[in-house]
Amino acid sequence: MKQSFFFRLWFYFRNGWGTYFAFIFAAINTLTVTYFLAIEEYPFLHDLFPTFVHYIIIISSIGIPILIGVGYVHFKRSLAYSAEADIVTEAHPYNFRILPGWNTEVVFPLYLTLSEMMIKWTKDEKLNDVDIEKLQVLQDKIQKLLRGEMVGEPRKKIDTTYTRKGK
Repeated sequence: MKQSFFFRLWFYFRNGWGTYFAFIFAAINTLTVTYFLAIEEYPFLHDLFPTFVHYIIIISSIGIPILIGVGYVHFKRSLAYSAEADIVTEAHPYNFRILPGWNTEVVFPLYLTLSEMMIKWTKDEKLNDVDIEKLQVLQDKIQKLLRGEMVGEPRKKIDTTYTRKGK
């Protein structure tokens, strides 16, 4: 658990840094360096951007739409995103086993029970008391899910008192 805790902290740190701070620091750094090293040194550029605030407003109004377009192309039109998605899919462990929770507790046991019953029906066998009991247990779990309750035990302690209103 202790090792997992530190890896979780490391994951949160990387996401916080990479998503927020690195972006903000890079933007501030780029704007500051380009203005004070390039704009101030060339009079014709200084006429276009008389102050640092003007520079930020003009560059942001041009740069933000361009970056949105680049992001859109990255996700919708380029092969880069599909390659990233392929890698994540290949590396994700739950693509190769059942998700914990209602999939493990209800969905796949129901599939298994129904397939067992179909085999019995094709052999003209009747359901026995054990089969009916399995179905009733699964129906009870489905009813719990429909009421907004939980089935199974979550890894993380969460509030289990929630139920859907009107049910």
